[in-house]
Amino acid sequence: MHRPKIGLALGSGGARGFAHVGVIKTLLDEKIPIDMIAGSSMGAMVGCFYGAGLDIERLYTLSKVFRRKYYLDFTLPKMGFIAGNRVKELIRIFTFGRNLQELDIPVHVVATDLMTGDKVIFKEGPIADAVRASISIPGIFVPEKLNDKLLVDGGVVDRVPVSVVEEMGADIIIAVDVSHVKQNTEITSIFDVIMQSIDILQMEAVANRAIASDIMIRPPVEMYNSRAFTNIDEIIAIGEEETKKHIQKIHGLIEQWKEQH
Repeated sequence: MHRPKIGLALGSGGARGFAHVGVIKTLLDEKIPIDMIAGSSMGAMVGCFYGAGLDIERLYTLSKVFRRKYYLDFTLPKMGFIAGNRVKELIRIFTFGRNLQELDIPVHVVATDLMTGDKVIFKEGPIADAVRASISIPGIFVPEKLNDKLLVDGGVVDRVPVSVVEEMGADIIIAVDVSHVKQNTEITSIFDVIMQSIDILQMEAVANRAIASDIMIRPPVEMYNSRAFTNIDEIIAIGEEETKKHIQKIHGLIEQWKEQH
């Protein structure tokens, strides 16, 4: 079929990342194909769940029942408060124990090497390992140790991995940023301090991602706490509504690509 390959770059953002589910649903409803995904942190988790074959209804159901109590396994805070074993097992179950290279569409997962500062891109190997590394918010989750690397949240080095999906071969890149900074927000916990700090550090970099992508979708979810897994229905709905505003432009880009090729 003569059409462009469409890639999604799904960004980090804690609970706000469930807006990605709404984005995916709207794209599919509008018959816009998704050929590949690159994800950081929650974007990696949602991308892998979708790539593992969870249809959109099951993805919605999973999102709505996702609660902190299902993944919190507190540990003595040496390198993080949350051990992360419980959430890793959840990821393994919901992706059927598969490897990245076995997904229905290519999904690449971004993490950060804490020792070198390098961006680490997982293209193969166990999904649970890659996503567990990518969601390891520094100071909250214990870093994931893999292949002699100490890995933390992909959002530290690349909040919206546009360049990764470009390298995967996407002709049209749709980026989704769900963790833009909310100014004068209430800071009440160490989690809030860390998440707000990461978002601020990434502000300038994400502005450049918007230029590099063909479409930048920014669901206005900043009023929701990134650590409180409540209001999931509302967050998903905002993802849907914001994506609908871009549908005409996306179809236009697809037609324009066809004319040029």
